[in-house]
Amino acid sequence: MTSQQSFLADDFSIYHVLADCTDHYDTSPVKAADENQPHSQGVTGLRNLGNTCYMNAILQCLCSISPLTEYFLSGKYITALQKNCSEVATAFAYVMTDMWLGDSDCVSPEIFRAALGNLYPAFTKRTQQDAQEFLIYVLNELHESLKNYRRRRSCEKTSIPRCCKKVTANECSIITRLFEGQLSYSIMCLKCENCTYKNETFTILSLPIPSEYQCSLQDCLQCFFQQDTLTWNNQIHCSFCETKQETALRASISKAPKIMIFHLKRFDILGIMKRKLRTDIHYPLTNLDLTPYICPIFRKHPKYNLCAVVNHFGDLDGGHYTAFCKNSLSQAWFSFDDTRVSEIPDTSVQTTTAYLLFYNCQPFSIPIQKCKSSGNGAS
Repeated sequence: MTSQQSFLADDFSIYHVLADCTDHYDTSPVKAADENQPHSQGVTGLRNLGNTCYMNAILQCLCSISPLTEYFLSGKYITALQKNCSEVATAFAYVMTDMWLGDSDCVSPEIFRAALGNLYPAFTKRTQQDAQEFLIYVLNELHESLKNYRRRRSCEKTSIPRCCKKVTANECSIITRLFEGQLSYSIMCLKCENCTYKNETFTILSLPIPSEYQCSLQDCLQCFFQQDTLTWNNQIHCSFCETKQETALRASISKAPKIMIFHLKRFDILGIMKRKLRTDIHYPLTNLDLTPYICPIFRKHPKYNLCAVVNHFGDLDGGHYTAFCKNSLSQAWFSFDDTRVSEIPDTSVQTTTAYLLFYNCQPFSIPIQKCKSSGNGAS
């Protein structure tokens, strides 16, 4: 993982028209919880700092992931901190501590925004940003803050097919251990039928939406993993034919991450027109089966359970983000809309506004918590 890319990358240019968001700066003070109503751990609202609903939704989702919560609340992250770039991870730990161990119904993520804003100034402006783009930068910077180095293995087992060999990274962190997966692409020349393979790591899978009205998550996955034929200007150079040829390209998962994040590509460009797809996408809350898309010898975690959702309301000219998260202590689902938090039934988690889906291959467990005096507050 790397954070060296420039901030306003061309891949995300479609999202930067979201300057006029429906969010408003929340000037209300952070309130302490009612003494008569005990504050539930991990059920804490976040103040909107001025069009920061995208940040609040992502923070809520990340803070609902049990292994990540345990890593920060237990203090394990401290020993992994890089001296020259620890600010983002430290600020993230403060926010998570406030959300899980604090006494307030809502807290301010101002310290975290300032830490990330020092690296990417656009996040300090009161303009809307894309939640998926923000998530990429957060994961990259947490990785940079917490990475350590490991030796490459000198050789791979020869019994493993070339299409399923894993890329052994030099850098490892809690982020790569939880979120990083690997795609294997088989590339076959349609003239000489020579087949080559290319491996590529990922933390988020951006899925196409095959229908304008209604489809399922499995339909999106099938569309992503179906064989594609590259012709005309998309032809690939064949080393055997020594020229560009039409090519059959197919992807499969050769390493499934513990946390699978799906980005539903609702924002689309048709010529000079930009639009948002409002397709009703049905996604399972439990037992998402990824077996058909995983290399057979690496099917260790073929089924996943939903643990968080980022919703997007509105369109390209203005919008608002919220989150649904499953609390690992109560096993209940909660809706997070900045400072507004409410419990919701399982049946309300399925919506037409879903934009990011977080799936966990591990059963939910109670995070290991450190005493409150061990961390400073971010509010």
